[in-house]
Amino acid sequence: MRFQGPFGIRNRTGDEMKEGHLPVLAEEVLTLLAPASGSLQIDTTLGGGGHTERILGATDPDGRLLGLDADGAAIARVRDRLAARFGDRLVLRQANFRELASVAPAAGFPAVDGMLFDLGLSSFQLADTGRGFGIRAGGPLDMRFDPNVGVPASELLATLDARELAALFRRYGEEPQAGRIARAIVEARRTAPVETSEDLAELVERIASGAPGRRRIHPATRVFQALRIAVNAELDALAIGLASAVDLLRPGGRLVVLSYHSLEDRIVKRFLDAERKGCICPPSVPVCVCGRTPRLRLLTRSLTAGPAELAANPRARSARLRAAERIAA
Repeated sequence: MRFQGPFGIRNRTGDEMKEGHLPVLAEEVLTLLAPASGSLQIDTTLGGGGHTERILGATDPDGRLLGLDADGAAIARVRDRLAARFGDRLVLRQANFRELASVAPAAGFPAVDGMLFDLGLSSFQLADTGRGFGIRAGGPLDMRFDPNVGVPASELLATLDARELAALFRRYGEEPQAGRIARAIVEARRTAPVETSEDLAELVERIASGAPGRRRIHPATRVFQALRIAVNAELDALAIGLASAVDLLRPGGRLVVLSYHSLEDRIVKRFLDAERKGCICPPSVPVCVCGRTPRLRLLTRSLTAGPAELAANPRARSARLRAAERIAA
């Protein structure tokens, strides 16, 4: 299903045009989030601040937004770009959305009207040559959103054995050549450590470039994805963050999630379906004994970008948007 907002993709700010960062499905996000004047909103993944800027604009003159990001560079970037314009209506905290349950109330957002998760990487992170997120940007293989938390990707490549690496690539990257790539990494590190994105990309390309289904993406894309997810414990964080989001939403509040690969989207879909159904008793039990009631109603099952946005913003190609509304428990 595809959805095109009333303003298409023409609503771009000058900063976005200059910096080359466009928020994905921006009009669709606003339509489904439905931010109103005076409302409290949370953007759990600030990134370049494109969605945040639009949400604050839609909540003029007194709506407030809490912006979170695990990446301190994102917090600084959005503060520099938007703080003077929106003043105390914009509250920023460096935090992973797994910390929502504690961070939001402490920041003055104990119950909110809207919650946005825009998962994955921002254009700025992909272009960052200091952390190795992007295959083409190069740089040391760190991949941590917060450089002070966890271990860099290069350490995983240096310490995990072939079996463990293969399992990681299969689980988090759904990589069909996981075993071959893992064995090649272990063999290569006997001579020299695999420490940069260039090292890893070249190695994987030699091993997997001839495999079917890789014409549209670089052969190392799934391996990079798997390492980034593992380094940042992204899937666990997502499950925790979604549960906290529903707890924080007022009845009538909206939850909007943008995901970019099947692992994320599967977690989001199953979570929304479970909260829509409520009861988790097995079919063999004639009467509900779990006591769970529905907390969400679906607003849409899955939206993708239309042709115009895909032409202007290739990053939207893999995006899937899902949304739901909080109902009284």
